[in-house]
Amino acid sequence: MVDQLRGKSAIVGVGHAGFGEAPGFSAYDIMAQSALAALDDAGLKLSDVDGLFCTMMEDAMPVLMAAEYLGIQPRYVDGTMTGGSSFVNYLTSATLALQAGLCDVALICYGSNQRTASGRLVTASKLPPYEGLYNPRYPISAYAMAAARHMYEYGTTREQLADVAVAARAWARHNPEAFERGALTREDVLGARMVGDPLTTRDCCLVTDGGGAIVMVRADRARDFPKAPVYVLGSAAASSHRQISQMQDFTVTAARDSGKRAFAMAGVTPGDIDVVELYDAFTINTILFLEDLGFCAKGEGGGFVADGRIAPGGALPVNTNGGGLSCVHPGMYGIFTVIEAARQIRGDAPGLQQDNVELALAHGNGGVLSSQVTAILGAASTV
Repeated sequence: MVDQLRGKSAIVGVGHAGFGEAPGFSAYDIMAQSALAALDDAGLKLSDVDGLFCTMMEDAMPVLMAAEYLGIQPRYVDGTMTGGSSFVNYLTSATLALQAGLCDVALICYGSNQRTASGRLVTASKLPPYEGLYNPRYPISAYAMAAARHMYEYGTTREQLADVAVAARAWARHNPEAFERGALTREDVLGARMVGDPLTTRDCCLVTDGGGAIVMVRADRARDFPKAPVYVLGSAAASSHRQISQMQDFTVTAARDSGKRAFAMAGVTPGDIDVVELYDAFTINTILFLEDLGFCAKGEGGGFVADGRIAPGGALPVNTNGGGLSCVHPGMYGIFTVIEAARQIRGDAPGLQQDNVELALAHGNGGVLSSQVTAILGAASTV
């Protein structure tokens, strides 16, 4: 059944709103603006949407609230919440719903006003009871533990972590939509305020407003829309724990499993991928995911990202919009990995558009390295 889904759905519209700061707008305002932008990109109207996929940071029934706010009554809804990986996961559930005839036009959407509303991360997640006793700084403490273990286990250095942030900023400097576009050096990252040893503020993602949306249809309709379709060739999810204390190995994520199955479904390998869009909530994420997805061997991620290898002009384009570290991070970043991957394939990325992109990988992360979802997207030539 999984192989039968390869290339059976396509992204025909993407949109976003409220990047950076959107004072005066609620999270649902930003979500709706993003949805309208994506539908306009696809040449569709809200009345065409009959499948809705949405989750938000602060609401227990977000997909119902989103439908009501948008003024639609979809035939199919999905509000499954796995953190920032949710939106990459919706590519699979939307494909299944489209193929089953449960809907004809699927809208995936998200919005957050966390920067202007509070100026900090706001989450409905509760601290795990056995970890809460130690007053961790959620989620920074968990990622700091993973980074520290990787350094201990494999000799990864703070300089190599810093190179991830420097590369992300180098991409963002060419992206007019990115929130942070100023110069950033290794020394800037290393000298920034320590927030969770070994992570400084510059090892951590932005806190911004923003929203994103994606429109999907069945592949047999994909060529009927204004923009070049982007096909879902492979997608897979894997989860390993909820609280970081239950992660079996801080240096190995479930991306090893999700990536393996997504690549198998798509029938391609890491070496075939033209651009890589990863959920970089922290600099250690990029290193872990590049290893676990097969772009380098376990333990070699630090060396792999060093000296501009994943920056503009490097061997592997990673987070070409600037990622969560420099472009945008409104609570959950996963939807933007898909949007940037689709734009690179379509050839209309706002920043540094790469040449002849046919295959792109989008990877979402949820919780504290808890949920991993990998998607392989392709141009028409790859179907």
